Amino acid sequence: MTRVFKPLAVAVARLDKSFNPLDTLRKLRKHVFTWSDAVYLLHIILASFWLTIMQSPSFPLKLIIPLLYTLALLIPFTSQFFIPATPIFAYLLSFYSARFIPTPWRPAISVSLLPTLESVLYGANISDILTRFTHPVLDLVAWVPYGVGHYLSPFLVAALLWLLRPPPALRIFAHAFGYLNLTGVLTQVLLPCAPPWYELLHGLTPATYAIHGSPGGLARIDALFHSNTYTTAFTSSPVPFGAFPSLHAACATIEAFFIARYFPAYKVWAWAYAGVLYWATMYLTHHYLIDVVGGACLATAFFYLFVPDAGGAPATPDRGKYEMLDVERV
Repeated sequence: MTRVFKPLAVAVARLDKSFNPLDTLRKLRKHVFTWSDAVYLLHIILASFWLTIMQSPSFPLKLIIPLLYTLALLIPFTSQFFIPATPIFAYLLSFYSARFIPTPWRPAISVSLLPTLESVLYGANISDILTRFTHPVLDLVAWVPYGVGHYLSPFLVAALLWLLRPPPALRIFAHAFGYLNLTGVLTQVLLPCAPPWYELLHGLTPATYAIHGSPGGLARIDALFHSNTYTTAFTSSPVPFGAFPSLHAACATIEAFFIARYFPAYKVWAWAYAGVLYWATMYLTHHYLIDVVGGACLATAFFYLFVPDAGGAPATPDRGKYEMLDVERV
């Protein structure tokens, strides 16, 4: 128990426990602005766009979103979490609000691009081959990482970094993870592509935005557990044609990179989880192999972009690597 409570006590002790907004304003006045701070202007522009087209909640209520976020930034206790998580919130806002983009603004949906690329690059429709044999046991094996682990693993990685590594590690993860997903969802909006479940249901007939999403193979999980959780969630997805890149694969990849980097003893397990999830995305008919490769490549790029000296040896505590990170401590 000491191995848990001691890191927790240290992590809690280093938190800024002030609730006085004046403390934040004083820090802001002392802050030396650089060109890198311009990224927050892009966040403001992007958030303003999404809030403008957002239809639910209605106009008076949706003003609460920027007001609450501004308040969270002003309070020192909450700002130490909300500032690093800004890219993550930008991703979540973009994903949710994508459903409100007017149809005339939307690009045409590509139905044949991904299966064609898969066949050309890999010599066969690999994702189709993986769906030809299904079994309840395989359904459960695919469901655990795809339908459960994908939503829990970011919190697990973040908790481990917060508890067991100095503050810069969590801040770097939040930025890399957030900008990765933000880039991914914007790509999906600008380059809409039909996933494998569409080909199974509709063939290569042209797709329209009137068509709802599908749970694909996760419908078998709903049937197994006598629920409609995934059917409801994926049918009402705001980005039903967001096949490329696979953000499931991207998230698993960048999480594996961070585990391998900061907890090298567990890197085999992290990459094994990622490998099973890669297979699950195709087995459940949600992604083509090209989507998985695209998501993994995108995650690799963001990891090496955000992690200092990622090409060196693993950042273990005995190397004092965290002292060398060019990131301001909390």
